[in-house]
Formats: sequence, structure tokens, C-alpha cells
Amino acid sequence: MAAYLSNELAGTTDGKTSAPVAANLRQRGVVTNARLKRYRSTITFNAQVAGDVIQLATLPPGCVFAFGTLVNSVSTATATIAIGTAATPGKYRPAAVSTAVDTVALFSTAANASADVFTADELLYATVGTAALPASGTMVVDFYVSVMS
Repeated sequence: MAAYLSNELAGTTDGKTSAPVAANLRQRGVVTNARLKRYRSTITFNAQVAGDVIQLATLPPGCVFAFGTLVNSVSTATATIAIGTAATPGKYRPAAVSTAVDTVALFSTAANASADVFTADELLYATVGTAALPASGTMVVDFYVSVMS
């Protein structure tokens, strides 16, 4: 039976090993022993219409996106919210409704969960789609990133 290493383990050439991992084989600093930082964004619903964008946060260079959470005080009904960049609106969360009230929802994509370190500021936006958001209520979006310790 072959034994495999995760992509984050350094010093491998083919991703396989038949011997135990050497004691000095270390993962990148943003993966192992990294600090987890939170960036919070609170949105006040005000009947924002489809196509509106809401700037949420700026993630700095040197960090790696881990995951995000969102929780809302009212249902968005048929209004969808995508979370991403101006160039790729659904980069971190594809457009979807958020109908569960007071329930934390985790979001990420496989591509972003395994992405490399940011080399420049990453401006994050929520893009409203399909229908208008509710006239009142709030949504809290938290972004968690790994930062080298």
C-alpha cells in the first residue's frame, strides 16, 4: 500500500512516500502554526437591488483565505448574494439565497481554500442578484485568513 503526502508538505517530488515523514519536513508557515485572523463586515439591509455591490473588506498581502461565515437576522427570500471580487463576484461564495435566520453558514470553495498567499490587497464585495434584499435586517459576514506567525 502506498502512503501519500498532502500538497502542503514541503520537500516532496511526487507526493508519495513509503517511509515516515522526516522530522525536519515542515509545512508552509501559513498552513502550520499560522494565526487565524477575522475580518468582520456587517451589512444593513435597505432594499438593495439586484446588481448592487457592497464593499465588505480588504484582505492584505501575506495571508491565505481559509473560510468565511455569514449569518442574517432575516431571510433574503429570493435575493441572492455572491461574495467575491469585482472581477469574480462569486469567487468565495457563489450566488445563493440565505434563508436560514440566525444560523451561521460556512462558505468557501475548494480552489480558494487551497490558494496561495495573497501578493496584493484583495478587495471583497457582496453582489446582490435575482431580487432586492429585504428592507430591514442585518447580515454579518466574517472572513478568516491564515497569517504567518
